[in-house]
Amino acid sequence: MKLGAQISYYKAWRGRKHAHTLIRGSPEQSFHVLPSYFHMLEKLNPGTVTRIEVDGESRFKYLFLAFGVAIRGFRYMRKVVGINGTFLKGQYQGVLLVARAQDGNGQCYPLTWGIVDSENKDAWTWFLTQLKEVIGDTDELALISNRAPSIKKAISTFKCADIMGSYWSAVNAYRCEDFTGYMIEILNRYPRIAEYLENEVSFEKWSRYHYPGLRYNITTMNMVESLNSMLVNARDFPYVALLDIIQEKMSKW
Repeated sequence: MKLGAQISYYKAWRGRKHAHTLIRGSPEQSFHVLPSYFHMLEKLNPGTVTRIEVDGESRFKYLFLAFGVAIRGFRYMRKVVGINGTFLKGQYQGVLLVARAQDGNGQCYPLTWGIVDSENKDAWTWFLTQLKEVIGDTDELALISNRAPSIKKAISTFKCADIMGSYWSAVNAYRCEDFTGYMIEILNRYPRIAEYLENEVSFEKWSRYHYPGLRYNITTMNMVESLNSMLVNARDFPYVALLDIIQEKMSKW
């Protein structure tokens, strides 16, 4: 209107989409240049690890990216790695997977990135296999995922929201007597929940007191969620454009 031109909403939308394609490229172009893009990342960033997985018809399936500087710096981080995924909104959708560590000051340390078709067993197994190859595996390493919300969701199926206070107190208890006391509260009121937490899940996977390693008081996924929120405006970008944003953020950090 300011320029004295009147166009329909649909024409404006198509123009906007065309402009975005000129700037970011199309999804099809992104898939085509992805191998070359990864080659240049490895060449210009020593130690960088990239992986592309394709299906039986040579169609894109998964990708994995770990910058060399992030791999080298992990030796100085706390050995607690949070993993999580966030859905993408582009033409081919998919899920962005991220693994992050934490430094001695409690600051977020982005470690590896991946894009897969969905959060399923095969995709997570592939991503974690690549993660293991770049950071190794030791008895000190702890993985934090959104398992705790899954436990909370499972508990909610028993229609006993009033027990959540005792559950989270048990999660965060430092001493044996405190943990035992909260579990007794749960057992006395909801035996099925107590049995689920002990036998089907096992205490080591959700209880601070019973975990055999060091978790540095990390019991939530807030750090990983903050990384996801950082990329919220880029989740509809073609994959290479999204990776450019990630590289830009990593360079600033």
